[in-house]
Parts: sequence; structure tokens; C-alpha cells
Amino acid sequence: MKALQYTAVGTPAVQELPVPEIADDEVLVAARSVGVCHSDIELLEGRYIIPFEYPIIPGHEWSGEVVAVGSKVTGLAPGDRVVGECVIGDDHFGFSISGAAAEFFVAKEGWLHRLPDGVSWTNGALVEPFSVAYYALMRVGNVNASDTLVVLGAGPIGLCVTAAAAALGAKTIVAEPSASRRDQAVALGAHRAVDPADLDDLLAAETDGRGADVVIEASGRPEVMARALEIAAFKGRIGYIGIDVGREAPAKLGLIQSKELTITGSIGSPGVWPETLRFMAQSGIDLSSLVTSRFTVDEATQALEAAQRPAENIKAHIEFTASA
Repeated sequence: MKALQYTAVGTPAVQELPVPEIADDEVLVAARSVGVCHSDIELLEGRYIIPFEYPIIPGHEWSGEVVAVGSKVTGLAPGDRVVGECVIGDDHFGFSISGAAAEFFVAKEGWLHRLPDGVSWTNGALVEPFSVAYYALMRVGNVNASDTLVVLGAGPIGLCVTAAAAALGAKTIVAEPSASRRDQAVALGAHRAVDPADLDDLLAAETDGRGADVVIEASGRPEVMARALEIAAFKGRIGYIGIDVGREAPAKLGLIQSKELTITGSIGSPGVWPETLRFMAQSGIDLSSLVTSRFTVDEATQALEAAQRPAENIKAHIEFTASA
């Protein structure tokens, strides 16, 4: 089989490898669509939040088809369409253990969820980032049509937040410097999408000066994280979802008290995959427009290169067609 494998720091290659064998409690999956995430690039550059070793096959945003199951697997069968979680106890699928960027790969039944009928392979591979957005909104709590919700940053996660918030009925405003990403936000249901320099005037007009009932900070930039406190309404809710480690920015922390703000932080999507899949299926959300470049397994290293050009691409996907 063909697989994208990182053999050393900065050294990706499409390799010919044996099809893996499965144990009694394991499932063999044929990949169908695999997304490239910024953390896949960090892994290639030798950085990740838990220990790992090369060689490693990346790929933690994926959809696939079951082709074989071990004798102790009772809940899945060949032909089932599945997606899977990436945080597996102390391990991370696609990081500390090899992932889905291969024609065939091994998973445990407990990691997997059936992909609902009508949800495409492409949307299935977007469930992982969408689940992160969905979890952040659940942490904020009770987002609905009474809310004016501001998303700060229209990267892949911010755009997933936009789609979910709009589906929940919130008047969703996105602040993003990239014009093309603002257009994408509107296409996913945003009421308005503006350059951050224009946000204050727009928000004042849309809320009669009240401010944002909900702010989701998705840029991970400390100065933008500080801005979230300023644009929130009295008794507003703020969710921090963008990731930053170690940088600093001045912030008006007194606003937390004077506005009686409720602030949550979230990382990953623990425990919400079943709800996320139901929400995606029942709302009819289509995130496929986020995939701006598609590649075959033979072109997998080009997918990595495309993912490192965020001005040109939102998501790069590697698509697979192998069958057992």
C-alpha cells in the first residue's frame, strides 16, 4: 500500500508499505479523505505536545471505510463508513501512533464512530475540526437566535464555528483580515464578515451599542484575545479556542468584573463526537467548501506544501480510492 510517512525531521515521503495486519480487537480501515492540519506540519518539523518517534504516518482528520474486523469486534462490519477521534488515552492518533494518511490503517473499535448517511467523505474528514468548534460553543452554552455572536479569526476552526453558530440561529459576525476568508464565512452562514478595523462600528450598529452577547476567539493571537474582553456585552460570554503558548499582550482585565463576563477555554473535543455527528447530519451543514486543494496519495507531499500556504488554501485534503 501507499502511505505518506515522515521519516525524519522535515522529510516526508510517499512510501510503499505492507498492508497492516489486525489483532482480534482491531479494525482495518481504508482511508477515503484525509485533511492536513497545522499540527501535522508541526509534527513534520519535529514539534508536538506529547512524545513521538519517526518514522510516523500522520493524519488525524479523516474519513474511511471498514474493510476487515478482528474476531472480538462486534459493533462494526466491512463496508461501514467511519470517522475517528485522535486523542486516544495517552496516545494521539496520527502523532504518537501512526494515523490515516495511508491507503489502509489500523484502529480500535472504541475510537470509531459511524459516519451518518448523507454526510460525504469530505465532510467526514472535517468532523474533527468541526467537533472542536462545536465543543467550544457547547462550553459557552445556550447559543441561540437571541445572540449576536462574533467570531474573531476565520481560519478552519473559526469558519467551523461560524457554520455551527449560524445553524444554531445566532446572528454571526466574523472579523477577519483576509477578504477571501470573509467571503467563505458569509457562504457558511455569517450575517456579516468584516475587516477587524471595521468591527467596532458594525457591532455598535448591529446591537444598538450593546456589544457581542458571545465572542469566540479563534485566532490564537494574544492581542486579539485581549480585544474579546472589549467587544463583549455586559454579561457576555467569551470562548477562547485559538491556541497560543507563551506570548503576551496587554489586556483590560478589569472588564471581566465590570461586565460580569463568563469566560471559558477549550481544547480538542472530548466526549462530544456523537453529538457533533448528529448535529452535522441533522442541520445539513456542508463544510466541503473549506477544502480548497485536493490531492491523490501520490501527491501527498504536495498537500503538505499547500497547507503551508494559508493565503491560498484553507484546507488541503488527500483523497484515497484503494479497496481491499
